[in-house]
Amino acid sequence: MKAYSSLARFYDGFTQDAPYEAFVDFYEEIFRLNKPVKTILDLACGTGTLTHLLAARGYETLGVDSSPDMLSIAAQKLSGDCLCPPVFICQDMENLDLYGTVDAAVCSLDGINYVQPERLCAVFNRVHLFLEPGGVFIFDIHTPYHLRRMDGAACVDETDDAFCVWCAEFDKSENACHYGFDIFEKSGDLWNRSREEHTQYAHRPKTLIKLLKVEGFVNICLFGASKKPPSPTERRIFITAWKKGL
Repeated sequence: MKAYSSLARFYDGFTQDAPYEAFVDFYEEIFRLNKPVKTILDLACGTGTLTHLLAARGYETLGVDSSPDMLSIAAQKLSGDCLCPPVFICQDMENLDLYGTVDAAVCSLDGINYVQPERLCAVFNRVHLFLEPGGVFIFDIHTPYHLRRMDGAACVDETDDAFCVWCAEFDKSENACHYGFDIFEKSGDLWNRSREEHTQYAHRPKTLIKLLKVEGFVNICLFGASKKPPSPTERRIFITAWKKGL
């Protein structure tokens, strides 16, 4: 089953501890380093929580994701209270095709890890194409160190009406971590079970920097915990890359 289909309607309940506000705070710190940002692309936006937070802070936001099920949840969050509600589009990252350019692009919560290595150039090329000159691309990844350490890991996430058991296995030959999700949803006195599988690729930061440069990005920086340069044992790192100004 395709990733983020059955899991979509439970995703927000299972990720209530995701630090979306902290992500947006960090993005705004980076935005202030250059020209003012008005329009933002949220790539692999999922259920749109971060997209809506950006819109609530006054940005014109465009959320793109390949999962129609996740975007359906995102659309349900639209509210008349927002002066400029987000627009959501169902597209693959490597086939990104916007109606105009944006001042900034973000991809949060390791969305880039889902991109197959041979498709990274296409993704970076499309993001660069639709960025305004002087615009910034900010994304984070699970590091290879973290994904390798996930091998054999198992965990349970639960809400009042559902629980999810997931297990991880790292495949050295593919340099990728495979996750199996078994989701159990309460239905009266019974439980319905569904399953889906995800794959995250262990992209080396040096490789990402090289590919970003090939596609025209400049001033590429890496940030680890506490916004410091990443350590060898970092679990998540942020990468910022800029498009040359005019």
